Amino acid sequence: AEVWDAYQESRYGFATRRLPLVLADALIAAQAYQGEERERAHELMAMTHQGAAMVLTKVGETDLAWIAADRGLAAAQQSGNTVVTGSLFRSVAHCLLSNGRFDASVQLVGDASDHLRPGLDDASPEFLSIYGTLFLAGSLAAARAGDRSTTQAFLAEADQAAQRLSGDANHVWTAFGPTNVAIHRVATAAECGDMQVAIDLGPQIDTSALPTERRTRHNIEMARALSAHNRVDDALSMILDAERWAPEQVRSHYLARELVLSWVRNQRGRPSRDMADLANRLHVV
Repeated sequence: AEVWDAYQESRYGFATRRLPLVLADALIAAQAYQGEERERAHELMAMTHQGAAMVLTKVGETDLAWIAADRGLAAAQQSGNTVVTGSLFRSVAHCLLSNGRFDASVQLVGDASDHLRPGLDDASPEFLSIYGTLFLAGSLAAARAGDRSTTQAFLAEADQAAQRLSGDANHVWTAFGPTNVAIHRVATAAECGDMQVAIDLGPQIDTSALPTERRTRHNIEMARALSAHNRVDDALSMILDAERWAPEQVRSHYLARELVLSWVRNQRGRPSRDMADLANRLHVV
């Protein structure tokens, strides 16, 4: 729980210090216990590996993240817990996305949803959250693959799950609900090149109640859309706000770094002090 909280608060240094110890304990527990306690140990090992995969993805270690997600899914399947297994399906889909395997990620989301769908009839809030978040990961993969129809279908499926929740929540550290679905509508619009759609939708979303990681990610997406319309000052403001909330996330995120580097390179004359200082902090100049 401490590692997952740190991930959502964008405190990656803390998470990476804690994860090796927690992973070692989880592995020992999964080997030492029997019966129901062994299943519980596998649940915890799966969620620990997922936490590792999420943090590793954020700091750019996508190959290691894939290994962590794969091992986490294997542990989840030994736990017999459908919610934990669904959570790890999402993590594997996200790692495939981060490694550029967009079609494979889309395919996994489709297959995993078929496996999970029978549980929708009497779904708990936790189940609805992992089910909806799975489709949010899939929507980004479909958008990057250039598949607009699947993108919209996945967003619609996620939205149905969010409406059943009747509000934003953070079950199983998903930050899932209508607001996160809206954030993904902006992100997928930007991925599809519909920057005006992203600019129109983005400011309507109140992210203040969401975990820091989600708020920061939304600001980075908005900065990308604004930058595409040559509104560099507004985009810079978005990045600076995000950096105040989550300096580790902004300084390690490839998109924030690419944006700032492009601004510096395309500036006529000297960049502003704020831009130059940000570029130095992100080590892009």
